[in-house]
Order: sequence, then C-alpha cells, then structure tokens
Amino acid sequence: MLLATTMASARNAFKSFFERDRTFRPKKRFERGTLKYNLHKQANASLNSGIDLKEVVKLPAGEDPNDWVAVHVVDFFNRINLLYGTVCENCTEQSCPTMSGGPRYEYHWCDGVNYKKPTALPAPQYISLLMEWVESQINDESLFPVQVGHPFPKNYLSVVKKILKRLFRVFVHVYIHHFDKLVAMGAEAHINTCYKHFYYFVTEYNLIDKKELEPLREMTERICH
Repeated sequence: MLLATTMASARNAFKSFFERDRTFRPKKRFERGTLKYNLHKQANASLNSGIDLKEVVKLPAGEDPNDWVAVHVVDFFNRINLLYGTVCENCTEQSCPTMSGGPRYEYHWCDGVNYKKPTALPAPQYISLLMEWVESQINDESLFPVQVGHPFPKNYLSVVKKILKRLFRVFVHVYIHHFDKLVAMGAEAHINTCYKHFYYFVTEYNLIDKKELEPLREMTERICH
C-alpha cells in the first residue's frame, strides 16, 4: 500500500507541470496483447502492490530474461523522463552549464554521429540528447524486437548497459542539483521509490558497473537496505 500511495500522490505533484509542458511525457508504450505488454503490466502490478522492491525485480518463472530486461528499460526511460520533466524549468544553461553531479563528476556527450568525441554540454542539452538517443535505441526493432520469436541481437546487453548507465546520470544530476525542487513539490518519496527500483534492478542483473554508481553511493547506502 505504501508504494501505491506514493505513486498516486506523485501524480498530483506532476499534474501542474504536464498542463504547461508536454515535452517530458512517456514516449514508449507496448501494444496491448503482446508479450512485452503483459510483462509490463505484471511488473507494474508488482511495483504497486507494496511488496519488497528487491523481490519485484526478480525474473518471473518461465519468462525470458531479455524480455524482462527490455520492459524495464522502457519503463525506466519513461519514469526518468517524467522525473526530469518536473525540474527542467530549473535546469537551464545558466544554472547548469555542465552535465555534472557535484564538483567531482562531469559527464560529456558522445553519440558517434553528431558528437564523435566526448563533448562538454550544458545539462539540459545533454539530457535532451540523451533522451532522444535512448528513444531511438528502444524504438529500433533490430535492438528491441517487438514480435514474438524475433531474436535479440548479440549486442543487446551491451546496448542495454549503455542506456542504463546514461539514464543513471540523470538521477545523479537531479539528486545533487535539483533535489530541493522535488522536496518542495512533495515528490521526494516518489523519486526515492523510482531510484530504489532502478538500483535494485541494475544490481540484480549486473547492468551497471559499481564505479558508475559511485556518485550516489552514500545516499544509496541510506535508502537501499
């Protein structure tokens, strides 16, 4: 019940933002009746049931691990996209001239196409490019097949790890530079729940190197027991 209440209360915190700006809405959905849609509904039902988040992330019996990972990648993309949307008005090129997580961590953007070398960018530009890049990856059916029986490519897990590593950086930036805004909105419990779900999932399946998690290590030790 606690998780369900938390998730419901967050909708009120986000409502006024959505009335003003439609940029950061969920961008990827699964078609009804498909395997991934059913897995997505199963994962959300478990998340909202109030059970231990460590148990929520475990692979259901008989399910394909790649499908389970895929639905979570899409879900995390949507949730983190929404979370950033709640603070984006306060994340500007003036307030956040670099994509950083405090003075010790700075992230440079590189996509191999428009930015062939790691490039320092203001946080809002970096995050916008990141979200566009992630969306392009998860919409690529050669990487994330939607038809039953279509195999996942050999590089699937390496792509997933890169996506999740980059999405984690949004958590880093929001927690370190914009957490006061979330607290003022009453969304602290919601982002903590989203983060814990993300953290337990990526550690359960070893999808992010420990060194990448270091910027939020102290906070993680406090809220993820």
